[in-house]
Amino acid sequence: QVQLVESGGGLVQAGGSLRLSCTDLGHTFNLYAMGWFRQAPGKERQFVAAINWVGANPTYHDSVKGRFTISREAAKNTLYLQMNTLKPEDTAVYYCAKSKYTEALGLPSDYVYWGQGTQVTVSS
Repeated sequence: QVQLVESGGGLVQAGGSLRLSCTDLGHTFNLYAMGWFRQAPGKERQFVAAINWVGANPTYHDSVKGRFTISREAAKNTLYLQMNTLKPEDTAVYYCAKSKYTEALGLPSDYVYWGQGTQVTVSS
């Protein structure tokens, strides 16, 4: 059974930084692409970033390009999202997800397993 556990969310002022972590407690972390999504109140879940199974070919939503960096550490079964120059519009619950594919894709339907989410709040 796959279990994804996120951490690192919190309250930060605009312009600040946070790093989210997502640890896969299962045994297949290194076989599949991983992604980050976010959902703000009253809005649909939005793709943020994804990375393929070997940690290459990262893809990003246009709104976070140049500010966010996705990475993964195989030895720790952990996915990261470094978020810099945060804006109030980045406020949302952030979810990590494990894909059913090896390459990074941007649709929620491409992902099979989801974490419980971690709240990120950016104050102006």
